[in-house]
Amino acid sequence: MDIYLLAVAVVTLTYMLMTFGLNLQYGFTGLINFGLVGFFAIGAYTSALLVMAGVPLLLGFAAAALLAALAAWPVALLSLRLRIEYFAIVMLGFSETIRLIITNERWLTGGVQGIPGIPSAAAALGITGVDPNLVTLALLVVAVVLVLAINWRLVNSPFGRMIQAIRDDEEAVRSLGKQPGRFKVAVFMVGSAFAGLSGAFYAHYITYITPEQFVPLLTFYVWVAMIFGGAGRVSGAAIGTIVLIGFLEGSRFLRDVIPGISEVEMASLRLGVVGVALMLLMRFRPDGILGARAGRA
Repeated sequence: MDIYLLAVAVVTLTYMLMTFGLNLQYGFTGLINFGLVGFFAIGAYTSALLVMAGVPLLLGFAAAALLAALAAWPVALLSLRLRIEYFAIVMLGFSETIRLIITNERWLTGGVQGIPGIPSAAAALGITGVDPNLVTLALLVVAVVLVLAINWRLVNSPFGRMIQAIRDDEEAVRSLGKQPGRFKVAVFMVGSAFAGLSGAFYAHYITYITPEQFVPLLTFYVWVAMIFGGAGRVSGAAIGTIVLIGFLEGSRFLRDVIPGISEVEMASLRLGVVGVALMLLMRFRPDGILGARAGRA
C-alpha cells in the first residue's frame, strides 16, 4: 500500500505542474490551450534524451522547460492573429503534430518503440539505497513549491493584474494604449515551460516513453483538474488536481463493489465517474470548488 500511495503522490504532483501552467494560460489570461500534452511530450523526450547522453539531471530538467517554452513562442504568436476558438483548434492540431513527429523520427525518438532504459531521478543523481520513487517525489515537491511561488508572484504583481485585465476585456486594455500581445506570448511560454518540466519528471519516473502516452486525453484531464478547483485561482489548480486523481484512483476500487466488470469496461466507467462529477460541479458550483475567479490564491 505504501508503494501505491507513493506512486499516486508522484502522479498527482506531475499533473499539478501542468495544471498550474494551464491555469496561468486560461484561468488568468483567457488563452485556450488544447495542446498542452504536446509541450508535455517535448519536455519528456528532451530530458530523457539529454540525460541518457550524459547531461546532468537538473540541466535536463532546465532544458526540457526551456525547449517547451521556445516551442510555445511561434505558436503563441498565432493567438495574436486568430480568434480564440480557432486558436483552440490549432493547439489541438499542434499536439497531434508533435506526436506524429515523435512517431516518425525513429532515429532520435525510437518511433513507436519509444525510448526504454531512461534513468530514474535517483540513478541520474547517483543516489543509491533509497527508493527511486521517493527521490522523484522529493524533487517534485521542490518543483511544485517553486512553480507555486512563481505563479503566486506573477498573478499578484502588476503583470498579473494586466493579464487578468486581458482575460476580462482585451479591447478595454487596448483602448488604454497597452499592447496585450507581448503579455499573452509571455504567459503562454511560461505555462508551456511548466508542462515541459512536468514531462521531464514523467519520463524519469516511468523510465520508458512512447508516442502513445501523449494523447489528447491527458490534456482533457488537466482541463478537468483546473475546472474542478476553479479557473483563475492558484490554489484551485492544486485542489482540483488532488480531486481529479482522487476520482481516477478511487474509481479503481469500483471493481470490488461491482461484480463482473472487465478492465476495458472499468476504463470507460472511470471516465464516466469523472464526467458525472464534472456535470454535478457545473450544476452546483460552476466556478469550481474554491468559488468565483478572483485572481488570487
